[in-house]
Amino acid sequence: MSAFIDKTLGFTAPDDSLASSREAYRQMCRAFTPPRPATLVIEDLHVAGVAIRAYHPRTAPPLAGWPCILYLHGGGWVVGDLDSHDFICTELADTLAVLVVAVDYRLAPEHPFPAGFEDCLAVWHHLAELPFAIDPRRRAVAGDSAGGNLAAALCLALRDAGQPQPRAQVLIYPALGGPAHLPSRDECFDAPLLSSSDLQRYDAMYLCDADPTPYAAPLLADDLGGLAPAWVAVAQWDPLRDDGVLYNERLNAAGVDAALYVGKGLVHGCLRARGEVLEVDQMYRTLLAYLADTL
Repeated sequence: MSAFIDKTLGFTAPDDSLASSREAYRQMCRAFTPPRPATLVIEDLHVAGVAIRAYHPRTAPPLAGWPCILYLHGGGWVVGDLDSHDFICTELADTLAVLVVAVDYRLAPEHPFPAGFEDCLAVWHHLAELPFAIDPRRRAVAGDSAGGNLAAALCLALRDAGQPQPRAQVLIYPALGGPAHLPSRDECFDAPLLSSSDLQRYDAMYLCDADPTPYAAPLLADDLGGLAPAWVAVAQWDPLRDDGVLYNERLNAAGVDAALYVGKGLVHGCLRARGEVLEVDQMYRTLLAYLADTL
């Protein structure tokens, strides 16, 4: 894990500008992106005016259509794109033999909340317009960090509109708008790859002084009933750890089937340590087993 952290920090931006931060993040992501398997077809498309990338096996879809995972990337709502999380989308599509649709939602601060959230929701509503056979009964939404926030918010918005829920919501070290007094904020205030001050800075750019709503901070929702079953993964050394823990507790209390995975020894952003850290490989095995069983 130390080696993974050192490699990641080797791409620190030379200054505090947003352009430098985004370029350093792009370079870091490229360094952790393995070659794509020849077994997949990968296409860049647009739907509902939003850029997406679709991944699926080079085989005919099942008779009922592809099981589908809408994947929402992390990056504090500020960095990240279709390339940054190519590694996890490729893994999901190849290992599970499903269609994965990644969303290139608009980023803050140029496009603060609710722009990115609205992009993700629009893609979900227009999945049937894609040139793929998709099984409407086997669709899930997944995301990490800020993407976990967007996945949870999407489920809340669908429920509030009286629309069907995904088969599952997968939230990987999600940012859910937890209160500042959560223990993990202090215990992990100087954690590597995401500190508590980093978290505050990203929140400020995403909200741009607007008052948060449950679609920006899902933990503000009064009622979590009627939502999709959830798999929530948290990292031990992450200021966001207790966001996921608290959300999982509240989901279960509201009658939602939610499972919590606590990654011991893990840090925020550790999805990229696949094949380098045994505990990360174990998290992947659990994640993939959950999705295989669900879809």
